Amino acid sequence: MLHLRLSVRVSALRARGLATHAPQPRVVTSAVRHDWTKPEIQKIYDSPLLDLVFRAAAVHREHHDPSKIQLCTLMNIKTGGCTEDCSYCSQSSRYQTATQASRLVDIEPVLEAARKAKENGSTRFCMGAAWRDLAGRKRGFEKILRMVQEVRGMGMEVCTTLGMLSPEQAKQLKEAGLTAYNHNLDTSREFYPEVITTRSYDERLSTISAVREAGISVCSGGILGLGETDKDRVGLIWEVSNMPEHPESFPVNALVPIEGTPLENNEPVPYHTLLRTVATARVVMPQTIIRLAAGRQTLDESKQAMCFMAGANAIFTGEQMLTTPCSPWDEDKAMMTRWGLEGMNSFEQVNVARKEQSRASTEALAGDLSTGTRVQSSCE
Repeated sequence: MLHLRLSVRVSALRARGLATHAPQPRVVTSAVRHDWTKPEIQKIYDSPLLDLVFRAAAVHREHHDPSKIQLCTLMNIKTGGCTEDCSYCSQSSRYQTATQASRLVDIEPVLEAARKAKENGSTRFCMGAAWRDLAGRKRGFEKILRMVQEVRGMGMEVCTTLGMLSPEQAKQLKEAGLTAYNHNLDTSREFYPEVITTRSYDERLSTISAVREAGISVCSGGILGLGETDKDRVGLIWEVSNMPEHPESFPVNALVPIEGTPLENNEPVPYHTLLRTVATARVVMPQTIIRLAAGRQTLDESKQAMCFMAGANAIFTGEQMLTTPCSPWDEDKAMMTRWGLEGMNSFEQVNVARKEQSRASTEALAGDLSTGTRVQSSCE
């Protein structure tokens, strides 16, 4: 009799699909699209938050190793004195802030900082200079090209943000070994004039085009907390998602209000807004690295973990951002260990690897031609 009862119980469990076990997740096929509409993205952004995070997590696991986080370190190689009027920035010469203008640093301190970053696990080293553009800065640009070459020689990915670039300047940076160029759009096209008036949205897009055409990976994202609306956040994601190539990296910055700037009294962006932005960007741009940037130090560990679940897979770590605080290496490595995360290798991201292979092929071809080796056409 007991045996009969057990058999009936087991049969009932099987009939219910072993309901004591979690159902297998549905396989998601997320194609890389470049024709998203704003209403489509708005619908994703407005979906119930936990549903959105679940969907983003599924997309993330389809295109990335969820245990990998890229560690990046940012160094300010030329501080302050910028002629732009970006209303969030302490480096603008138009505002009275605690940031003091300085000249471009020498090469050796930069290389020392890069070596230290590599020793601490960073695989991308970023260099920022507070300039509108490189006009009239021939000597300084030559020094930066040398910095790029030397850091690249350490086996690290190299990124710079130097303001607007011409196609020729982008080409020179590529030849020096630059991996990526950061040029944020900051916000939507519609809200942009409320934040910056000295550089147009189209000028920013022109620099991004020059970078892409030179074969350099594009790093372009935005800042949350400028006074924008959800519609503007959707507009930013729409703008970058409809580019010919999605940015290799999409930084999500939370405004750090700085005394003396026009936005010094802005309220902190709500965490749920940050999380929605990360998750929506992951769904819309499945292969892009989503980078938690400025303001991350205000998030406790559990909030950061939820962002990683929703698709964020890169952070800035080290002693400082450009002019705002940064979480130190030891704290970040301890956090990652607790959550079962590990650092990404240099050139591991698929689109970066593709452009790296293209660069290597070009260098090999140039080497063959310079030594007089005949390259046979595949048509022969």
